[in-house]
Amino acid sequence: MYYFGVYHWRKGLRAAAAVVAAAMLAAVAARLPSRSRLLTAVAAAGFGIAGATGIESLLHPRPWSLNRRRYEALAAELSLDDADSLLDVGCGTGRSLVGLAPAIGDDCTVTGLDRFDDRIILGNGPKLARQNAGKAGLDPELVAGDATGMPLDAGSHEVVTSCMMLHDLPEGTARAALEEMGRVCAPDGRVGLIELPLINDERPVSADFWQELVADAGLEIETVRTLPWPGGEGDYTVVVATPAE
Repeated sequence: MYYFGVYHWRKGLRAAAAVVAAAMLAAVAARLPSRSRLLTAVAAAGFGIAGATGIESLLHPRPWSLNRRRYEALAAELSLDDADSLLDVGCGTGRSLVGLAPAIGDDCTVTGLDRFDDRIILGNGPKLARQNAGKAGLDPELVAGDATGMPLDAGSHEVVTSCMMLHDLPEGTARAALEEMGRVCAPDGRVGLIELPLINDERPVSADFWQELVADAGLEIETVRTLPWPGGEGDYTVVVATPAE
C-alpha cells in the first residue's frame, strides 16, 4: 500500500483547532442561561462546520489513493515505453512516479525533482518518494531543486513530466517553470503535463489557459485533451508539447 503524505496539513491543524473550539463552546453552552446558551451554541456550530470542512479537505486527495486514469491518459500521449530518460518535475512523495510507472520501459532512466519541503505535503521528502517509487518497480534518482532553476543540464532528458504541480504556483512562476522544462528537455523530446482547472491553487481556469501558458513558455503544442476532475468543477487538462526549434 502506498502512502503519499497529507496535503495542506497546516489547514488541517487549523481545522482540528476549530473542532476542539466547537466542542468547548458546546460544553460551556450547556451551563449557560437559555439566551446565552443559544448564542454560544450557534458559535459552536459555526466552528464545528468550518472544522469538519477543513478536516474533510485533508482527505482530498487521500494519502493512500492513486487516480490511475489521469496518469494513463498522459502516458498514452507520451508513448513512454520507448523513452530512454524521464524527468518528473514536482515529484513530491512519488504519487506521479507511481502513476506513470506501468508505462515506463525497463531501460528508462527515471529522475524526480522536487523542493522536498513539507509546507504543502506533510512528510514530503526523498525517502518517502523513493519508498513509493520502489514499490512501483522504479529506482529513481531524486534531485532537490526548484522547478524554475533546475540543477540539470540543457537537453538532458527525453521526456519531462509535471503532474498537478503548476496550479500551486503564481502564473508567472508557472510560466518560468515551463520554460525551464523546455530547457532540460532534449530537442527531439516531449514535455507532458497534467493540470487542474485552477491556477495559484484558487483561480478557476480552463484547458485554453494551460494551452496558452505552455505556448507562451516557448513550447510547441502537440496534443491537448481533457478528462473529468472528480475533486470539483472543471476538468483535468493533459498537454504534450515539444521544445521550440
